[in-house]
Amino acid sequence: VKLKTNRKTKGDSRSLMMEVYDVEELCFPQLYNTSCRKPKMSRNPLVFLLFFISVLTVTLNLLVIISVSHFRQLHKTTNFLLLSLAISDFLVGFVLCPGEAVRLTSCWFLGDVMCVLYIHIVSMISCASVGNIVLISVDRYVAICYPLHYHRRITVARIRLCISLCWIYSALYCITFVKDGISAKQASCHGECLFFIDFGAAVLDLIVTFTVPVTVIIVLYSRVFVVAVFQARAIRSTVTAVSLQRSATVGKSELKAARTLGILVIVFLICFCPFYCAALGGDVSFNTSVAVLCLFCISSCLNPLIYAMFYPWFRKAVKHIVTLKIFQPGSSKANIIKQH
Repeated sequence: VKLKTNRKTKGDSRSLMMEVYDVEELCFPQLYNTSCRKPKMSRNPLVFLLFFISVLTVTLNLLVIISVSHFRQLHKTTNFLLLSLAISDFLVGFVLCPGEAVRLTSCWFLGDVMCVLYIHIVSMISCASVGNIVLISVDRYVAICYPLHYHRRITVARIRLCISLCWIYSALYCITFVKDGISAKQASCHGECLFFIDFGAAVLDLIVTFTVPVTVIIVLYSRVFVVAVFQARAIRSTVTAVSLQRSATVGKSELKAARTLGILVIVFLICFCPFYCAALGGDVSFNTSVAVLCLFCISSCLNPLIYAMFYPWFRKAVKHIVTLKIFQPGSSKANIIKQH
């Protein structure tokens, strides 16, 4: 925009200042007529909280990823599910939270192609997170309700296959979902990244990525809770031979794992439901958008803290990582889980 300064009257001076101010407030000053204005919410305290939670989420979940990947003693079925969940949580903190904070508080300078790619990645992360929670619920359901068949039905090979299918399904579903929304993408100006879908696609997404998975999770864990209470009473009333004591120990271990992962599932549902409801609600206030984002990131941040509270092996693995013992020869064979 070229500014003429040959007139020095008081009125022209005011209009010149106003024009310069408007140009400085634009995302793309060279596109004066079609550029978006810069958002004015960058100093909102919730934004700084979101970035802090994002850094903490990345750090804690990276510890989980390194722990399960490095130590061979942790290469078990349930831990592989925790590893997959930690990867999705890591991506929440690394991509979704900072990306949404930038999208809400500043201009989008990466263009429409990167906008569509970003929305696809975010959708895939959210879908994969829900899928991992469903797999964890199925794992605990089989372990508690069919303990004698657990090791035959739930093998490492099958868990790896299920995890791979979960991520492949999330990617393919989100490619289709984002592709359907490209034609409806109606950015009113340059410098924003928005994504619009029609009513039918929104209803389908509500059913596939929210209603069905949440219903499955609630039903499975309701069954797990009932059976776990029954087994806990049976264990407390068992005072017999050594063989029964041994089976009671195994039962206590499974019940502890079910309780820990049950807390994880409940925290996820509490944090995920407001996030998804706000996403479906259409236009919401800035503070509401950032608040539900913080809540969703807090879920991903709390998962490693839940492991630290209930899993001694995680605390021991973190100690090895922090003290750099994992770089010693043979550190992957370290005794992380206490053997009885």
